[in-house]
Amino acid sequence: MKKKSSPFANLFLIIIFLILYAPIFYLIFYSFNSGGTMSGFDGFTLDWYQELFQDTRLFIIVLNTIVVALLSALISTIIGVFGAIAIRSFKKKQQNTLLSLNNVLIVSPDVIIGASFLILFTIAGFRLGFYSVLLSHIAFSVPIVVLMVLPKLYEMSPSLLDAARDLGANNWQVLTKVILPYITPGVFAGFFMALTYSLDDFAVTFFVTGNGFSTLSVEIYSMARQGISLNINALSTILFLATILLVVIYYFITQRSGTRGVNFRK
Repeated sequence: MKKKSSPFANLFLIIIFLILYAPIFYLIFYSFNSGGTMSGFDGFTLDWYQELFQDTRLFIIVLNTIVVALLSALISTIIGVFGAIAIRSFKKKQQNTLLSLNNVLIVSPDVIIGASFLILFTIAGFRLGFYSVLLSHIAFSVPIVVLMVLPKLYEMSPSLLDAARDLGANNWQVLTKVILPYITPGVFAGFFMALTYSLDDFAVTFFVTGNGFSTLSVEIYSMARQGISLNINALSTILFLATILLVVIYYFITQRSGTRGVNFRK
């Protein structure tokens, strides 16, 4: 028997979503304001978007952000997958120790992580810029991928690996033909989570970015400090729509993976 949700619970849920999304829709609404301020809507215009697309410097910053996000997500996914497989191979006590160390990086404040990387790169004489941002994003994305992949590894029965080895499969074949196909949903989840975290990060990036290199989060912060401009609204609207697109893509990928899994079991 399915329990019916109470009207109070539905009302509470609606209020929570309104609180979360009202500022975003408010920002999107005023991105089409011809008045140039957020104090009153004077008329509909696309001038702010046109001005945004004509900004060559901002276009380069967008490319920097996307390249860093894709590279960090890809590299951290590869490292995280092999890290999760390595953790799964240890005994229970050692697994708990490694997972605790992994979780410390997730719960640590971004300010501490950013300051730590800044000190590390400064001591090592490493020039701040693209590579410092990339390495930092990889570092805080790997633990996220590990947490996404490990549950799928725990679900996998050891008998699958034993059966593959009994049939003559070597270690590489066991990895590519058995383990990776089974944990594919977790791998995609880890990749998209790492991609989202990289696109969204500000604190760590703010510490490790250098002169001549910037990302969208740092640029929006700099633009906001100079005064409220509806360019920020237009840029934020595009980012919000891009995020929704990523969520939809991830949803369809997980749905397809789940459907294939059901058909396989049948």
